[in-house]
This record gives sequence, C-alpha cells and structure tokens, in this order.
Amino acid sequence: MPGDCMKCRKQCLKWNGVIPMDTTYIENQIEQLKKAIYRQVEHRTLVKYTGDPLVDENQLFYLLLPLLNGDHWDEENYEGVIAVGIVEASLAEHSYIDEHDATSKVQQLTVLSGDYYSGRFYEILANSGNISLIRELSESVILRSEHEIRIYEPNRYAIDDWLETLTIIETECISRFYQLYNYNHYLYIMKKHLLILRLQNELLNYREGNSSLLLQKMMESFQRSEDMNFEHYLQNKIDGLVHQLRELLRTSSMKSELKRYIEERLIRESKER
Repeated sequence: MPGDCMKCRKQCLKWNGVIPMDTTYIENQIEQLKKAIYRQVEHRTLVKYTGDPLVDENQLFYLLLPLLNGDHWDEENYEGVIAVGIVEASLAEHSYIDEHDATSKVQQLTVLSGDYYSGRFYEILANSGNISLIRELSESVILRSEHEIRIYEPNRYAIDDWLETLTIIETECISRFYQLYNYNHYLYIMKKHLLILRLQNELLNYREGNSSLLLQKMMESFQRSEDMNFEHYLQNKIDGLVHQLRELLRTSSMKSELKRYIEERLIRESKER
C-alpha cells in the first residue's frame, strides 16, 4: 500500500508540469487503481472460480477525479480510494448473486468473494486507523442495503422513489468519500453521470428482454399514457439527465481536459447502447 501511494503522488507531480492529461493518461490512472485494488484482494481460489473483482471503471474515475483535478491528495486519501473500490467490488458480487440460484460451487464462491472483499476493506482501514471513513462507508452500506431490500418488499413505491434508490445504489459510497474529504463540488456531476449510466444499462436490458427485479418494480410503478410507454419514459429521463449534466459541466471550474473526458464518455456510452 505505501508503494502504491508513493507512486500515486509521483504521478500527480508529473501531471503538474510534464505529462499532458488526455484520455489515455486518465484511463491509465484508472487502470493502475484497478490493479492496486486487485492486489489488495487477490485470492487464488476466488480468481480461479469467479475471476477478478467486479470493479466499475466509471466509479474509479470519480474516485480519482479530485486527484486528477489537482485537489489536496495524500496517502490517507489514496488508502480511502482503495477501500471504497473494495467495498464497491464486495457489493457488486453480492448484487450479482441476488437474482441467481446460489447452489453451484461458483455461485457459492461468488457470495464468499463478496464477504472476503468486505473483510479486506475493514482490515485496511482498521490498520490505517481511519475510523471516520469506516463509519461513513459502513453507514453507506447500510443505506444501500435498505434500498436494495425495497426490491423484495410488497410495498409500492412511486417511480421517482426507484430513481432515488438507483442513485443511492450507484453513488452512496463515493458520496460519503467526497463528503468526508471536502470534495462536495464534484458531487452532483458524479451522481448525474452514474445514474445516467445505470439507466442506460437498464434501458438496454429492457430492450433485450433481460429485465432486472428493480426494473420490473419500476415498470409496475410507471403510469402509462397515450403518448408515452415505459421505454420512452426511460429514454426521456436519460436525455433530461444528460442535459443537466452538460449544464453542470459548463458551469464547473473543473479542468477542461476532465470535462472533455466526461463528455466523450457520454457520447461513447450513448453509441454503445
């Protein structure tokens, strides 16, 4: 871990005067963070049966955004980023198994991998003495779990409530990290973009007939009208969020290279879906 942190600081110093920050540079930073997370949770048996941890590169970008934009960044911040990445991997593993029959060896090991990653997160932060981040991330996991449990409840929620649930699932851990280290100026951009990505994925699944339980709950809450079906509703919601995100980027003091990268991601993801 100390070696990773020192490397991170050196790379930051290089950006301050030598290396131009373009898409390749940003993606290299994301890839290095991903590898650092893999090293912290590497387990031969889990890799053999379940593969590498499920790490979302878009979430990693937003974890690195303060560093890339030149905000204060030290060893504690980088350890926090590693811990958040491990928490996200743990939750992703558990979410993956939720809608499957957990009877095969691979599926059972998938559940165990989520537990293992969770344990590594607590170990890393406990060793660092970062009690504040342990508290924040523990509360974020509780809140996320409460919203994921909604899917299995008989209660009916409005469709806007399900959008709030999606936002919390996708962004709560990163939000807590931002709030703890005073990176709140990135909060709304991060929330808008990650919600857009999740809705784009849900829309793609809907079109391919692979509806998740959460998407089915949204469909049940949707009030169909003569001029709008559920697919049109999702597309309109995505378009509205994209417009809001672009307005946030326009008025943001973030470095132009980072704004351009986010805009490129929006265009690329829209074409892919």
